[in-house]
Amino acid sequence: MDKIIVTILVMAIITYLTRALPFFIWGSKPCPAIIQYLGETLPYAMMALLVVYTFKSVSITTSPFGIPELIAGALCVVLHLWKHNQLLSIGASTITYMFLIQVIF
Repeated sequence: MDKIIVTILVMAIITYLTRALPFFIWGSKPCPAIIQYLGETLPYAMMALLVVYTFKSVSITTSPFGIPELIAGALCVVLHLWKHNQLLSIGASTITYMFLIQVIF
């Protein structure tokens, strides 16, 4: 039990430090242009990377031919374009995917 508490405390401290470190480094000075550029472009790059990682091992030559992944991915895109709610689109597509692979395919 003590190891669990220590582990949680260390994780909390490290998480706090990684969030607070930029404020300690730059203080009230404006962020450098490169940091602002990375802050604007990296979220899109990470989403593209996650999409590639999600679909990289899908086999279209063996059953179920990527159909569950395609349905869940399309649902995620449609829900996000319709509602603009990340939690809804990710949650609904994850539940749909799990239902498809556990019950239907």
